[in-house]
Amino acid sequence: MNPDSLIQLLTAVSQGHKSVQDAAESLKNLPSEDISYAHIDHHRCLRKGFPEVIFGEGKTVEQIIGIMERMIVQENVVLATRVDAAKADAILQRVPGTSYHPDARMLIWEKGAVPITGNGDILILSAGTSDIPVSQEAFLTAKMMGNRVESVYDVGVAGIHRLFRHQKLIEQASVIVVVAGMEGALPSVVAGMVQAPVIAVPTSVGYGISLKGMTALFAMLNSCSSNIAVVNIDNGFGAGYMASSINHIPARSTASSPGK
Repeated sequence: MNPDSLIQLLTAVSQGHKSVQDAAESLKNLPSEDISYAHIDHHRCLRKGFPEVIFGEGKTVEQIIGIMERMIVQENVVLATRVDAAKADAILQRVPGTSYHPDARMLIWEKGAVPITGNGDILILSAGTSDIPVSQEAFLTAKMMGNRVESVYDVGVAGIHRLFRHQKLIEQASVIVVVAGMEGALPSVVAGMVQAPVIAVPTSVGYGISLKGMTALFAMLNSCSSNIAVVNIDNGFGAGYMASSINHIPARSTASSPGK
């Protein structure tokens, strides 16, 4: 359940449009609903501002559909990550209003357009074209969480001049997500250009000694740029979520206190 739907429910009760019994029925699955193969956290949106996200890898089509159908009753948006094309085709036929984004391997169901609630702009940068799937996962996650998001692809250090063409966009971003495989150098370069927080995402893209992303991960963790945080290998979802969390922190008042 999201804050808007809870307010609407309580308002309906206070105005006599809905009985207490009906309201209690609507709230019976809080904080979680047990459907044997999953305990759905319907309270998460009230606590954290965004619903539980379904991790599709390892789940069957029936399990994903079962979770989505119960979440749709209470939420305005439902995401499922790491869903392959075969599963997606089956789910799209049975859950109306759902769209599939093959690059990101993400299913999205929306009740309506997601309003912009973030304070600034989030920018997603990818070092190479091969990093786009992870970048897209970050992009869609941040967008569905109510942020203005832009993306720039293929601006890695092998042709660093390509990055500087977008310097103004980079400097204006409130939060930057940088996705890179191979040697993982791009986040350090970007973080050295700006004061905004940079979320580095190592990818499993690379030749043998890249060790399926471990080399990029270690490089990012050892960056000499101070404004970098690092998420797990190929974790575009985690990067997009963290970027949104930062972008929703209320701005501090600049007004001086009396007598100061």
